[in-house]
Parts: sequence; C-alpha cells; structure tokens
Amino acid sequence: MNAERIQCEFFLVRYVPDTVKNEFVNIGVVLREAGRPETARVQFTRDWGRVRCVDPEADTGMLESLENEVRERLSSGPMETATMMKALEESFSNMLQITEAKACLAESIPAQMEQLGRLYIETRKQRESRRQSGRQAIATSMRRQFEAVGVWNVMRKRIQAAMYTQPGDPLRIDCGYRPNGVIRMFHAVSLEGDLEAAKVLAFSAPQMAEGVMRVEKAMLELTAIVEPLRGLLGKEPEEVLASGAEQDRVEQYRFGVETMERSAIRVLTVADLPRVAERAREELRV
Repeated sequence: MNAERIQCEFFLVRYVPDTVKNEFVNIGVVLREAGRPETARVQFTRDWGRVRCVDPEADTGMLESLENEVRERLSSGPMETATMMKALEESFSNMLQITEAKACLAESIPAQMEQLGRLYIETRKQRESRRQSGRQAIATSMRRQFEAVGVWNVMRKRIQAAMYTQPGDPLRIDCGYRPNGVIRMFHAVSLEGDLEAAKVLAFSAPQMAEGVMRVEKAMLELTAIVEPLRGLLGKEPEEVLASGAEQDRVEQYRFGVETMERSAIRVLTVADLPRVAERAREELRV
C-alpha cells in the first residue's frame, strides 16, 4: 500500500520577529514531491492572531503577500535546500525562515497539504471551529473560489490604491486581474455593523478609475463582494418587521450597497462568486 503513496518532503515557514529571543510562529507549509521543486505547493495561515501575539506591530498584509513569492522561489528550479533557505532568509532579513525538509508519504498532494496545515499552522480556534464572520469570511470565500478554478496564483493581490490615487492612500484592494482593456478588481466588504469600509471604497473608486485609465490605459471594473442580506438577518428581508433593530440592519445594508453603486462599484454577494470565478478562468485561459 505504501508503494502507491507519493514520496514527499515538506518545510515549515516561520515568522521570527526577534532572532535574539528566537521566538517564532509557524505561518506556512511548503509541500512538494521529493526531488521535484517544480511541484511545490504553499499554504499560509488564514488567522494571524498568533503572529500578533508575538509581534503586535506585524505587517500581516505584507506576510500574506509573501505566499506567492515563496511559491515562485521554491518552484523556480532545482536548487539545493540549504541554498534555497539561505536565499529566502536573506531576502527577508531573517524575519522569514524555512525549516529543514522533512520526509512524508502522501496519498495525494492536496490531502497531505490539508493535513499538514491542520497540524502546523491552524490555531486552536480554527481547529475547534472554522466559522468566520464579517470581512474575513467574505475574503476567505472569495479566495477559495478563485483557487478552486486555478486562477488565484496568477491574480494580483493587495493592490495598492496609492498607485492610482495619491501617495499615502492606505487602501489595498484584495485582488484583481486584467483581461484585455479592462482591469477587474475585487474587494471584500462586510455590511454588518460598521459601514465605514463601504464608504471608504465608494470615496476612493472615482479617483481609482481615473488613475487606472491614466497609468494602465484601461477601464476599471471594481466589484465589492458582500454577504447576502438574508445571511445577516437569518430570514428573508420581506419577513422583517416594519420597526426595530432588524429594520435598522436592512436599512444600513441597503445604504451600504447604494453608496457603493453610486460610485460605479458593482456589488455582488458571496453567492455570485462561482460565476465570477468561472468568468476569470475563461478570461485568463487557465
């Protein structure tokens, strides 16, 4: 039975904010078939709570963006393990470290990656319950749909609005891609409670559209992915009473949607993601 399994090796990616104290947090797993660097798969944590515990000022956005870079480096060609690890550690000033390779046998690469992720990088909270809420849940759903059709790795991530608006703009759009003369960008926005994110995106959208045309010579199609109203209420909107807290939530939700739509932002819900992802697959020809 073991003869049918795949001989693999895996590495752990560690965040080390202070090399003197030698405190670290496992933030990622790299898995590949033994002797085949081009098969490398990388998975980073989706919960940065442990990182913030050891380093409250950690730039988790930057760490998220490193996942693609690590994947590219590890699959770029046949490189000795020690050389590969040294190059990565020097690139990130030892803040990011890679462990020595460990051997394992896998029934399949995806199943083994999931198992290693649960073992090494999921927090107790994640293991006990994988339920997420708010913007994080929407962003996770969006990523999973794009991953499912194979386009996530070729998309741009955490796109800096400052490239198109003005220096200092802190807004980063979750992801996007360019098919021909249009740039499609997607951003998770939760309309539960605080509507500030919707207002910020609406404020930035016109200036971003102008900047994309100026810099990229392309039209911008900006899409906000939100939770469905029914999901927030636990019932159909028409079942909500004419007054009370539920009615307030309905009005706030609609205000958030209309605010973004007035700024030419397309608003879709997580239920639309399979269709959005399939369109991306067709346009990117993956």
